[in-house]
Amino acid sequence: MTSEAKAFAPANISCIFKIYYHKNPRWMGSYGIGFTINEGVISKVSESGTMQILFNNKKINFPTVKSVIKKLTNEKLKVEIITKLPLGCGFGLSGASALATAYAINKLCKLGKTDKELAIIAHTAEVENKTGLGDVVNQYYGGFCIKLKPSSYFIVRKVSISNVNIHCGYFSRLSTKSILANPKLKNRINKAASTALKKIIILLKSKKILKLDDVIRISKGFSAESGLLRDKKTLQTIFNIEKNRGNSSMIMLGNAVFSDQPFADSIKFKISNKAACII
Repeated sequence: MTSEAKAFAPANISCIFKIYYHKNPRWMGSYGIGFTINEGVISKVSESGTMQILFNNKKINFPTVKSVIKKLTNEKLKVEIITKLPLGCGFGLSGASALATAYAINKLCKLGKTDKELAIIAHTAEVENKTGLGDVVNQYYGGFCIKLKPSSYFIVRKVSISNVNIHCGYFSRLSTKSILANPKLKNRINKAASTALKKIIILLKSKKILKLDDVIRISKGFSAESGLLRDKKTLQTIFNIEKNRGNSSMIMLGNAVFSDQPFADSIKFKISNKAACII
C-alpha cells in the first residue's frame, strides 16, 4: 500500500425524489432530479493501527462510511473527511463521504476496481444505512441529472445547466432515516414525486431544454405536496424569496433552502459538472 490516498466527491442537492423499492439494497434507489455543486468532501485514507473515522478533525460514528470500508478491505484504516458543509442538511454528504472514501481506499489498497464498481458499493452502503437513495449516482456523474430510471441502474439524463449561481441556506437537520421509516409519508412523497416528474417530462418534450427556474418551481410544489415542507423557518424563507420575485424550494432532505437569488444568510455556490475523482 502507498501511505495515503485522497479523493473528492461533490455535494448534491436533490430537488425531487421518488422512492424505488427493492428487497436487495443494491437495487433500491430513487427516481428524481438534482445537481452537484462546487463544494463537497475530501476523504483522506491512510494506514492505521485501528479503524478511525474523523469528520472535520472530530471522531464520528459514520455507519455509511464504515460499511464502505468493510465492503472493500479488512485493513485497519484512518479516514479523514474534510468539508465546509454540514451533515444532515440536504447536501448529500453521506453519499459524498462514502464515494470519496471508496475511491481513496481503492487507490491506497490497489484494489483495481472501476469507478462504477466503487460507486455501486457506496450507493449500496447508503441504502443499507438509510442515509440516502440517489445522491451517489449524481456525484458519480457530476452536474444536473434527471433519473427517469431508478438510481441503482446508474442511468441519468444530463441537463445543460452548469456554472450557474445557486444560493443555499440551512437551518436544521432532517433525518433521512426517519423519513424512509414512515410508510404514510413515503406514499405521499411518491405520489407527489410522480406528479412533479410528469411536469418535468412534459417540459422536456415541449421545450427540449429545461430551465433552472422551472425546476425550482416544480420542486417547491413537490416539497409542499409531499408533506416534507413543514419547518417554519424554511417556509418563511421561501415565502420571503418569492415575495421578492425569486424562485426557491426546500433541499431534499434537510430543513434548508436553495434559490436562484441571494437571501438572508445564504451562501453562494455554483452548479458544477465536476464528478467524484482521485486528487
